[in-house]
Amino acid sequence: MTRINDFFYSDIYIMPDKHVFVPDMNTENGLQEFHPDDFEEFYNLLQSKYEGKSNYSVIYEGYFFRVERTVSMYGVMYCMRKMPKKVPDLTALGYPIALINYLATLGNASGLILLGGATGSGKTTTISSLLREFLIRNGGFAYTIEDPFEMPLDGEYNAANGSLGLCKQTQPVDDDWGASLRSALRSRPRYIMVGEIRTPEAASEVLRAATSGHLVLSTIHANNVSDALDALVKHASGGEMSEELAFDLLSRGVLGVIHQTLIGSGKKRPVVQYLFANPITTQGDQTRNIIKSGKLNLATTIEMQMTRMAQGRPLFDIHDLKTQ
Repeated sequence: MTRINDFFYSDIYIMPDKHVFVPDMNTENGLQEFHPDDFEEFYNLLQSKYEGKSNYSVIYEGYFFRVERTVSMYGVMYCMRKMPKKVPDLTALGYPIALINYLATLGNASGLILLGGATGSGKTTTISSLLREFLIRNGGFAYTIEDPFEMPLDGEYNAANGSLGLCKQTQPVDDDWGASLRSALRSRPRYIMVGEIRTPEAASEVLRAATSGHLVLSTIHANNVSDALDALVKHASGGEMSEELAFDLLSRGVLGVIHQTLIGSGKKRPVVQYLFANPITTQGDQTRNIIKSGKLNLATTIEMQMTRMAQGRPLFDIHDLKTQ
């Protein structure tokens, strides 16, 4: 007897004729047909949880599934992503150890950590693992805004420093990401996670939050690091914020930008490109100056930082970060 959750896969596709497909695990993009014995039980859950929004989430036997419901030529189809039952440890993602160690130090900083990449590139898994790392190291209150929920972050954390961490996962009310972010700030969180930057209001509020003493984590669709920064500014300046102000806030608020892709078959591994700004904002920093200019000629800086990190050399002097 084979059940939905017995099989390892990241995605599942249910066609209008109820044929089920999952990755074949042998090629990078190929599929195979899947015949779980509990299909009808799972399918009924998908139908019962649909409330008019095309994207939503369900929990089935302890696993989160992010659901995309669409109407195709022949009827309703479902495309789902199965999320890990637990948020994976940051060290389990396949990131270079030097990058993991540096990211872990940013839990005491304030600003924006932005994950860019294509759909299905693991962005949400990465920022969720990073937020979990901050909570178990430093404690504090984390507030997430997601639609739909994806990773099981909600709850209490026993921090290594002897304190407690707390995470509350929320959804935007009436799809108003800007108002939800403003509401989050009134809750005085240490960390704010925005599942994805989709609207001008969300982008502008993320930039403001990143310059007001919070540590903000979010994702955005992008092809590379520079494109992620440019996309954020374009979103923000698509509303009431000017492009000049968006670049200024971004230059002051950015902590780091990571672009991620996944390669391989079966258990995929990440390929990353990254750029960081000095977390000590009172010190001069080339990255912030370039971003403020609005001319995102960052290739040389990205290459230099990645080389320094690969060689085990520090990017910045951050010995007094905890006092900031």
